Amino acid sequence: MNAVESRLTDLEIKISFTEDMVDELNRTVFRQQQQIDLLMLQIKALREQVRTAEPQEQRNLRDEIPPHY
Repeated sequence: MNAVESRLTDLEIKISFTEDMVDELNRTVFRQQQQIDLLMLQIKALREQVRTAEPQEQRNLRDEIPPHY
C-alpha cells in the first residue's frame, strides 16, 4: 500500500467516525428539543393554573407566628 492509499484510507475512516458523531449529535439535539417542547407546555399549563387560581385572602404578616415559635 503506498502513501496516497494510506492517507485515503485514513481520511475515509475519519469521515466515517465524523458521520457517526454527527448522527449522534442530531439525535441528541432532537431529544433535547422534545424535552424543551414538553417543558414549555408544562410552563404554559402552570401559568394558566396561576392565572385562573382563586385569589387568596390578603394576609397580614403581623398576624402570622414565626416558624421558630
